Amino acid sequence: MNKREAVLSFLDQSKPQEYIPAAFFLHFDPICHQGPAAVEKHLEYFHYTGMDFLKIQYEQGFPHLPQIQSPQDWAKMPFYKKDFYQPQLDVVAGLVKAAKAEALVLVTLYSPFMCAGHTTSDALISAHIREDPEAVKKGMQIITDSLMGFVKECVRLGVDGFYHSTQGGEAHRFQDQASFQECVKPYDLILMKEIRQTSLFNILHVCDYQDSYDDLSPFLDYPGQVVNCNPQVGNRKLSGAEISRMFRRPFMGGLERKGILATGSPEAVRREVEVVLKEAPDKFILGADCTVPSETSWDNLKLAIDIAHKWKTKQG
Repeated sequence: MNKREAVLSFLDQSKPQEYIPAAFFLHFDPICHQGPAAVEKHLEYFHYTGMDFLKIQYEQGFPHLPQIQSPQDWAKMPFYKKDFYQPQLDVVAGLVKAAKAEALVLVTLYSPFMCAGHTTSDALISAHIREDPEAVKKGMQIITDSLMGFVKECVRLGVDGFYHSTQGGEAHRFQDQASFQECVKPYDLILMKEIRQTSLFNILHVCDYQDSYDDLSPFLDYPGQVVNCNPQVGNRKLSGAEISRMFRRPFMGGLERKGILATGSPEAVRREVEVVLKEAPDKFILGADCTVPSETSWDNLKLAIDIAHKWKTKQG
């Protein structure tokens, strides 16, 4: 089987897992964010590490708008059309053409709430939601409609799915879940339901880059064939099997993005990966809890992936 067939076979719940897919993600140098340089760097990284699907980093961040100072200002949120996303779409088109026959090609999709944070700041969008959620929802809808155009264009170009990243439910964010349920989740689900209907393979990523979570239950009904998240929930570290049971789908992860994978020796990486694989649930993809630091050694990532690929044979 090629990598494409291997990952699709992994999704077949009626079959035991005989091959452990693995993938890690990082941001490349800014000179490789657009154009042929971005396509070439993604392919170089994909082939060097041997990872099992190609995930396209999203580098078309929403512009910062200092004029949004109050909740009422969100009604003036710009609607970004296809031309805004074109540099990112050119990368998508190039990588679909180059790699789709070999492996599944996924696009990173930031949530509307995350894009609102890029537009202002993480702190300001959260404060505005607490102050006047109805006013903020006007901007959230504009962002969602804009991202929907990006999603549909990616599907038209032939991507197999999305790595859809969400924030908003972190422990520090809101005093209760009402703000998340009203101003974050509905807009996530608009996009996620669209990609569920139009895509072959989607990964739900519950992103904790801002802070940790005390509770993952608000995300349990989010779509996605696989879930990727930090297992540290409050004061408890969940096992991959526990997360898999919670979300009723396979778990991707096991390694800390800033841990031994990023800083350790090859032997330390080997030991860490073997511990993770021994404790892995029945359906599992080896990965990190989020994007690894850009300076992480590609050799460490390749080693971890190689160990995963050989694991079943080794155990047999």
